[in-house]
Amino acid sequence: MTTLTQYLNNHSTNTAVNETIATITEVGKTIAQLLRRGALADILGEAGNQNVQGEEQKKLDVLANDLLLDALASNAHCAGVASEELDNSTPAHADGSLLVLFDPLDGSSNIDINMAVGTIFSILPYQRQGQISVDKDFLQAGNQQLAAGYLLYGTSTMLALTIANDVAMFSLDPDSGDYVLIEEKIQIDADTSEYSINSSNYRYWRAPMQQYIDELIDGEAGVRGRDFNTRWVAAMVGDVHRILCRGGLFTYPFDTKYAHKAGKLRLMYEANPMSLLIERAGGGATDAVNRILDIEPNDIHQRVPVVLGSKNEVAYVKDLHLQHAAK
Repeated sequence: MTTLTQYLNNHSTNTAVNETIATITEVGKTIAQLLRRGALADILGEAGNQNVQGEEQKKLDVLANDLLLDALASNAHCAGVASEELDNSTPAHADGSLLVLFDPLDGSSNIDINMAVGTIFSILPYQRQGQISVDKDFLQAGNQQLAAGYLLYGTSTMLALTIANDVAMFSLDPDSGDYVLIEEKIQIDADTSEYSINSSNYRYWRAPMQQYIDELIDGEAGVRGRDFNTRWVAAMVGDVHRILCRGGLFTYPFDTKYAHKAGKLRLMYEANPMSLLIERAGGGATDAVNRILDIEPNDIHQRVPVVLGSKNEVAYVKDLHLQHAAK
């Protein structure tokens, strides 16, 4: 069996990236242990405060954030660390060569009902070595990422990782404590009959997205000529994991529910790392029109609409939006 350490040594010559991934995945073991204990570890329920996004924080949101922040800030390779939960980035080691962004606990509303949650991370190069990092240093397009991935905490703890253009999946062996390679060079089928969306927001979507979902619901009797299935985990990590395993489409589109927000998902902490995974596995990732990885960010908490997954289905959504824009 190939361990994560062996895989990194075989696929990457960037020691800083390898050791930073090791730091993140070690913290992941602790988070997984806390989740297994659940109420016994007093991690369920609200923390009693909101994060920078205006969302109520769960107890484990705060704990996972602190664990990752402390570990990464102690890593000499990290010049700065940014969390979805905090207003600003945290400077670390000025001589470090990397910047790390993370969502400590994606899908945290699932914690109290014992369903899938995860940690998402993105690693960027640091361009101003020798100087203290600031928020502006993180504002790099997703195509600049050196590595990205997620930890999925479920019936088993899984790691999906992209480094050196490949996507690999690992499972945490509870006996040895090693992440063990279970699949590499993952590729997503270009076509799919499975989609994931929060349909309760239908009335807030733009016309082309409404048309797209209407066509899927019409199934075999409609213009698509085949039936589709809906799957929705309420955690991006879970939905993206399913796509990497068996294909599909995930979307959290633009809506007018909150007019001041361009989308629900954060570009730097969610959309970019997941898009890198999906694209390197042969899929597509757009904001419905534009490639997500080419978006030049203007804020570390910037939000974007997201459409990602099986390549042909993502292209179909894009075509619908372009057709409506041309009218």
